Amino acid sequence: MEAYAIEKHLRVASSKARLVADLVKGKSITEARAILKALPHKSARLIEKAFNSAVANGVNNFKMSEDSMYVSAVFVDKETPLKRVLPRGFGRADIIWRHMSQIKVVVKEKEEA
Repeated sequence: MEAYAIEKHLRVASSKARLVADLVKGKSITEARAILKALPHKSARLIEKAFNSAVANGVNNFKMSEDSMYVSAVFVDKETPLKRVLPRGFGRADIIWRHMSQIKVVVKEKEEA
């Protein structure tokens, strides 16, 4: 059984968020929480929010035990960037791209053999 949560329209570059996401893949719930709490990155807080939501979905919707869950996958995808205009000389304008991303966290229960 697996549960997931998706966070959309996050104001962080996907390449920066992927560095944090790779640290928690395959970890247990308690271990992943400790890693995300200790990291100073903005993306760690955003991934932690999606992570807590995925765990809550597993516990409440699928009756999964939090002790036997682990992070099976974390997907960080690009979204359409925000375009902002910066005035320049001689009446010209530069376009500034504000990167946005979408995070999906998937948690599963460990298979007892």
